[in-house]
Amino acid sequence: MGLMGAMLAGQAMAQGTAPGAASATWPDRPFRWFVGYPPGGPSDIFARLIGGQMGPRLGQNVVVENRVGGGAVLASEAAARSPADGYTWMHVDNGILVYNPALYGRLPYDPDRDFTGVGFIGRFPLYIVARPDHPAVDFAALLAASRTRAPTYGTPAVASPHHLAMELVKRRSGLAAEHVPYRGGPAAMQDLLAGNVELVVIDTATGTPFIRDGRVKVFAALTEQRTRLAPAAPTLRELGHDAVAYGWQGMSVPSGTPAAAIARLSAELIRAMQNDPLAGRLRDLDIEYLPWSPAEFQAFVAAEAALWRPLIRDLGIRLDG
Repeated sequence: MGLMGAMLAGQAMAQGTAPGAASATWPDRPFRWFVGYPPGGPSDIFARLIGGQMGPRLGQNVVVENRVGGGAVLASEAAARSPADGYTWMHVDNGILVYNPALYGRLPYDPDRDFTGVGFIGRFPLYIVARPDHPAVDFAALLAASRTRAPTYGTPAVASPHHLAMELVKRRSGLAAEHVPYRGGPAAMQDLLAGNVELVVIDTATGTPFIRDGRVKVFAALTEQRTRLAPAAPTLRELGHDAVAYGWQGMSVPSGTPAAAIARLSAELIRAMQNDPLAGRLRDLDIEYLPWSPAEFQAFVAAEAALWRPLIRDLGIRLDG
């Protein structure tokens, strides 16, 4: 028995898992990666790209299973109820691990109890943008004008990272703005350019071509530092407003998964993310990657929950009526 096999077998006995859950031959069958969003979206694309890199190194196929519905609740429940044997992965994000407990009165899973982190996939910078002919020259002018008349702002959805980020901006800067939710970022951008909404909070995945081609004016980045995509755009922190927010993605597994399996998955995830084609795609979209360990990812999620759940509850946003 090799070192990995011994570690997995010992962990299986310690946690009382089934003999096949973590054996000397692990992995000996395909992996399932649950994604709570439709095929072709950012989460699905990244899962398939990453799975395509991890599978050969693990010696097994990675099957991406799209369980769409209920703000990824269906996929999350399916993953949480799966055996904790290292063969089930969950593609997680802000909503699944952080927002949903505050957005729903009853959830069929508990993200704090039912999942444990494997690693980070990336965080997507958010920007406040307008048409190039918007009369405000900068964020200070936008803020001053909003005291007279609140502009409208579009986001991809109610309770999206974009929506909650702007509500945080409003609280920490004094900006007044009225929310207009859309069905996706592209629809919001289309209405912005058509003049039907005044501002949009957009992420780098959708906003890159608009920002790079100068089709929008960027008032501010909601990042910790200025970005490569929009180096002339100040961060809100630079402007004296402590509002930092990202959309982000990661990988989790059911709680109780053997530590050695998590360690192997973490190592392979980091290797996949730091090599092409994934590293090149991250650069192209200016997505920020950090090679966090499982413990570091868990700590990040806990900090996010401490920030966003109270804000959601204070705003009174609910998605289950």
